[in-house]
Amino acid sequence: MQTTLSFPDVVKLIDERSQAFRTAVAAAPSLDATVPSCPEWTLLDLVRHLGEGRQAWAATVAAGASATTKAVPRGPAVPDDRDALDAWLATSTQQLLDALAQAGPDRGCWTWWDDAQSPPTVAAVARHQLQEIAVHTYDAQLTAGAAQPLPVEVAVDGVDDFLLTCCSTTSPWPHEPATIGYDVTEGRSWRVDLSTAGARIERVPAPDATATASGSASDLVLVFYGRLPLETLTTGGDRRVFDRIIAWDPST
Repeated sequence: MQTTLSFPDVVKLIDERSQAFRTAVAAAPSLDATVPSCPEWTLLDLVRHLGEGRQAWAATVAAGASATTKAVPRGPAVPDDRDALDAWLATSTQQLLDALAQAGPDRGCWTWWDDAQSPPTVAAVARHQLQEIAVHTYDAQLTAGAAQPLPVEVAVDGVDDFLLTCCSTTSPWPHEPATIGYDVTEGRSWRVDLSTAGARIERVPAPDATATASGSASDLVLVFYGRLPLETLTTGGDRRVFDRIIAWDPST
């Protein structure tokens, strides 16, 4: 299995997962239904979040590396009629796909991950966009009563993206040094070193890790994003390390 998905594959999967999201929304009994994995939101709130977010990232990608902040959403107001809402979602997705295609993978782009190991490029933004859409597709499917695991290629890349984008940092780890080993049943492994140098990620096994977690790539991604409990995974070693990294806010 390749280390990361290619840019054309990511763009294709953004389209596929967006279509799966729309299918789940259409199958849900009501737009007023509560999203079980985001109980503060209705399904309409989730749709609004996904659509407006893709509009904003489309504008951010188009603005290039000179942008100093994420763009505001651009496009018509969110309709509450199902058919019009579906068309609005499709248009929002197409805005993002068009912006990605026009910019290309190597162009610089504003990102919120200033000190992470993911680069500030369109390719990295597209990769993380795929994960946002994939996880929210799971949310919508859960609301419709038919949740499915993330597709394997999306999930394996999602573990890598989360660790490099959301976990890695140069902010000092405020506890004693530790190492976490993550393994997925699809055959990939990651090592997270936590120290005064921050959190650094390597794509290697960690046989001497302080704490370990293993499971399917889909389960690992959904645990990372708080959709499933840590107990979904097989864990070993010092459980306190997981409690600490979950509670850690490197910005403070």
